[in-house]
Amino acid sequence: MTHLNKQFIAEQKEKLEKEKEKLEEELNFLARKNKTAKEDWGAKCLDTDQDNLEEEVNKVEERGNLFLVADTLKSDIKKIQESLEKIKKGNYGICDKCKEMIVIQRLEVYPQAKFCIKCQDANHD
Repeated sequence: MTHLNKQFIAEQKEKLEKEKEKLEEELNFLARKNKTAKEDWGAKCLDTDQDNLEEEVNKVEERGNLFLVADTLKSDIKKIQESLEKIKKGNYGICDKCKEMIVIQRLEVYPQAKFCIKCQDANHD
């Protein structure tokens, strides 16, 4: 098993941290960070107008769409955080399933990859 060099890991850590910061900024626009559980986010409420039913329906639909986007952002942040933890523990770049090294090209494109290509494909069959 080939190990990743320290420079590559440092570059990946920097990429992951920048991406996490960017995603958290986007999420902050849609949700509020929970003060007691730092990794949790709550939805920001939209103002409502009880007198205009059509506008209210549109806001409910918009809120649903915002929840979907916020959930995606939270999921992406969680994956990045897991990769940063792997870097800290010294097992970054190792497939969670087969424990083989993930090819560098995959990590360059998707630094938060948890699986090698073979295992990723097997998970989606």
